[in-house]
Amino acid sequence: MTFPVKMADNLPSDFDVIVIGTGLPESIIAAACSRSGQRVLHVDSRSYYGGNWASFSFSGLLSWLKEYQENSDVVTENSSWQAQILENEEAILLSSKDKTIQHVEVFCYASQDLHKDVEEAGALQKNHAFVTSADSVEAAEAAEAACLPTADASLNTRSCETLAEQTQSSEPESSLAVNDAEAAGEKENHSDDKATEEEPSENVPKVQDITEPPKKNRITYSQIIKEGRRFNIDLVSKLLYSRGLLIDLLIKSNVSRYAEFKNITRILAFRDGIVEQVPCSRADVFNNKQLTMVEKRMLMKFLTFCMEYEEHPDEYKAYEETTFSEYLKTQKLTPNLQYFVLHSIAMTSETTSHTVDGLKATKNFLHCLGRYGNTPFLFPLYGQGELPQCFCRMCAVFGGIYCLRHSVQCLVVDKESRKCKAMIDQFGQRIISKHFIIEDSYLSENTCSRVQYRQISRAVLITDGSVLKTESDQQVSIMTVPAEEPGSFAVRVIELCSSTMTCMKGTYLVHLTCVSSKTAREDLEPVVQKLFTPYTEMEAENEHNEKPRILWALYFNMRDSSDISRDCYNDLPSNVYVCSGPDCNLGNDNAVKQAETLFQQICPNEDFCPAPPNPEDIVFDGDSSQQEASESTVISETNSETPNGNTDLGYPEEPSK
Repeated sequence: MTFPVKMADNLPSDFDVIVIGTGLPESIIAAACSRSGQRVLHVDSRSYYGGNWASFSFSGLLSWLKEYQENSDVVTENSSWQAQILENEEAILLSSKDKTIQHVEVFCYASQDLHKDVEEAGALQKNHAFVTSADSVEAAEAAEAACLPTADASLNTRSCETLAEQTQSSEPESSLAVNDAEAAGEKENHSDDKATEEEPSENVPKVQDITEPPKKNRITYSQIIKEGRRFNIDLVSKLLYSRGLLIDLLIKSNVSRYAEFKNITRILAFRDGIVEQVPCSRADVFNNKQLTMVEKRMLMKFLTFCMEYEEHPDEYKAYEETTFSEYLKTQKLTPNLQYFVLHSIAMTSETTSHTVDGLKATKNFLHCLGRYGNTPFLFPLYGQGELPQCFCRMCAVFGGIYCLRHSVQCLVVDKESRKCKAMIDQFGQRIISKHFIIEDSYLSENTCSRVQYRQISRAVLITDGSVLKTESDQQVSIMTVPAEEPGSFAVRVIELCSSTMTCMKGTYLVHLTCVSSKTAREDLEPVVQKLFTPYTEMEAENEHNEKPRILWALYFNMRDSSDISRDCYNDLPSNVYVCSGPDCNLGNDNAVKQAETLFQQICPNEDFCPAPPNPEDIVFDGDSSQQEASESTVISETNSETPNGNTDLGYPEEPSK
């Protein structure tokens, strides 16, 4: 259930669980609690779902940038909460400003042919973004062009509560099929969804002569804006391991029906200035023309050992204290193979990862191969921001109440028991609850004064070509670029094509991520310069340029609040639980582990996100006519595969238990 803003000032006053923040961990917990029969209120001061896990359209991203400049998402504080605090109570004030994003810099390299009347096709309004790195009006206009377009507007109308700006574009109703393979084992008809996705293509202006070799890469600023709603840009760049905890949870809970996935088609390596494809599976190894027959046998022998390394401790026990890189040198692998295993298969640090860490990572990589394709990874269509929304939908189906643009002023703590009793929202309403889940960014500086945060460096590029050209232009790739200087970190590069529903045809969306040592631009620009070249008119005329050209670029630093001990926060009541934002890891295991751990503390004897009940197994009290009516309601709401046009997520009046 989602409350409009005008109704949100009259919410029920008593819940079992209140969740503040709609990031992935919070959304999973909300879904699990609602599924177990808890009364859940899920609020977010932002106007979109996902927090730092969100995806944005082109114009939506510009609005997001503007919010951080003007703090427009901050509701004016009032002192009404003070009158709600009794003598035996005290208040823990929450932060009214999100400080998780820093050092934002935006650049536009595409041809500046923008006219004042050019707008994103299907956009409801024209947004303007703040450009911190720009020193001219052109740079400001460049930022506007770079806003990532969401998917179709019609898709947005079905999310829990929608914003025109946010990329809730991926239809929440569509089932979560992994490309051709269905994660949950259910086949669903998406003909209606596909028609919706394809419909805008008739009205949205297309890039002229995009199939003609001489002009296919000449994408202008106007064309990016017009095709803006084809973009879905993730704030955090991650992939899903095909046998990872999140995929298992999506299948178990049947949340998989709310989204679709695409296989990552290839793993790349960057060595000596050259990008090449890494063989992963047995077929890839023996079909690879760059490896000698001896190298192929060496690699297969080592990978076979890694799958069973725990059964042969004598093979690696003597090297447990050494780095995985040093261990590989003892395994009769050529330098070429060592590089592939270290950076493209294990994806571990050359200097800090120990032997057991590397063997474990390699085994996990190999274990995930073949489930849905020839790589271990999946990517959610329309972006990472779809995943929190999927779990929000599950929560709403079982009775959870949702309020966006709804800030919380403070938590109310009983002085005697030191437990949190209630929260007071922006309207001064006091809402009671037994448990409180809160995302780290909502905590005040006083609460977090002893916390030492890490930072993540992020870059998002729109380019006109792939880093490794092949006959197919629909490749989805991941590549790790090793650190070159002491104190710096390896950079993860994920390149998405238009079939992932994250960018317009003729372009690629490239995400770069690493642990921060400096600002995002200082950390990532050296890698960007190695792989890409800025778009200029002169470069556009050079058909022999081997590097893809950058049309638009965004750099920013994001707070990494993962793995912070609860003891680091000041005076947290025992029934207040903190969720972290995104971490720098490739997968989502940390979010799932965190959600399950907190859920077990709240509901120790409950199953974590079980599948919805089979409607045929539900028995209702009363006569047969009442039973029939009730059963039809449950069938249509809790088991609907594609609740077309359902703006309130099809929640039942009473949560199923």
